[in-house]
Amino acid sequence: MADTGVRAADPADGDLIVRLAFGSMAAQTLRAAVRLRVVELIGDTRRAATEVAAEAGAGPQPMTRLLRALTGLGLLTEHAPDSFSVTPAGALLHPGHPNSLTSFARMFTEPVMTRAWEHLDGSVRTGEVAFDTVFGTDFFSHVAQHPQLSVEFNAAMSQAVRESAAALPGAFDFDRFTSVTDVGGGNGTLLAGVLNAYPGLTGVVFDTAEGLAEAQKTLERHGLEERCALSVGDFFRSVPKGSDLYLMKSILHDWADDQVVTILSHCREVLPPGGSVLIVEPVLPEVVDTDAGVTEAVITYLSDLNMLVNVGGRERTRKDFEDVCHRAGLSLTSVTPLKDAAPFSLIVAVAD
Repeated sequence: MADTGVRAADPADGDLIVRLAFGSMAAQTLRAAVRLRVVELIGDTRRAATEVAAEAGAGPQPMTRLLRALTGLGLLTEHAPDSFSVTPAGALLHPGHPNSLTSFARMFTEPVMTRAWEHLDGSVRTGEVAFDTVFGTDFFSHVAQHPQLSVEFNAAMSQAVRESAAALPGAFDFDRFTSVTDVGGGNGTLLAGVLNAYPGLTGVVFDTAEGLAEAQKTLERHGLEERCALSVGDFFRSVPKGSDLYLMKSILHDWADDQVVTILSHCREVLPPGGSVLIVEPVLPEVVDTDAGVTEAVITYLSDLNMLVNVGGRERTRKDFEDVCHRAGLSLTSVTPLKDAAPFSLIVAVAD
């Protein structure tokens, strides 16, 4: 065999392959824990697997096996045979936790999210979206046709945006703007974080009717009904006039370049002099950089593949963002990592 300069494999390399091969099983173990309400049933004390099984409507022996697998994954601790408690990481699977990721975990382990991944190799060969073939329609249409799934998806997106909502107000100068429209703003969590930090700012949450289903509750919870309006629409047709800042988080990566240009062009059409477009998305380096953190790199590139198989979008480099902005009549002026919300960056664009 030719010398490639790569060292010979050692046992740790084999361990990595084994862990990766078992990855989908770990995800389904997480899914079972959420569906059986394991963390809720254990609570903040130690409980026997037999007690948890009885309350979950499960068999004692299978429940013990599940709890031990969850212990191996770092979500529980087994103190003695048949005695378990929840770890700090596991506590995030309790819906009552202030930083709960229950809906996020439920959504990203749902068959609607995972089945198309079985056809990843086909998507890599053809560039086609596997989801559309598997389900007979596109991802967002499918979600809209299933009300409970739509509720779960919106909840998952809300949980996913919390970290950015906390970090964004301190990372960008919103004081120089008067009104911000959050394009594809969902239930308003992100914009609420901004408006709470900038009392002189008004806002608009713009999304489909399904996307806005919980937005009014968010505004009421934050006391923002007088400073923030809801606008129903389709960003492929237009965006509302009247703001001098148009904000988008985790929107553009859902779509192919031509569709992204359409969305950005609609923002450009209503952008007043001195206005800006603020995009919050990961920005891929030109070469994979694991020095920034292995977890961050894994999430970003797996997200990129998720866009490929499920919706047809992609994660982008700075040059990619410059290209789509230019096609939409915008100039990218800065890219800044969003501190405390990795792997996201703040991408600012203005009218050419």
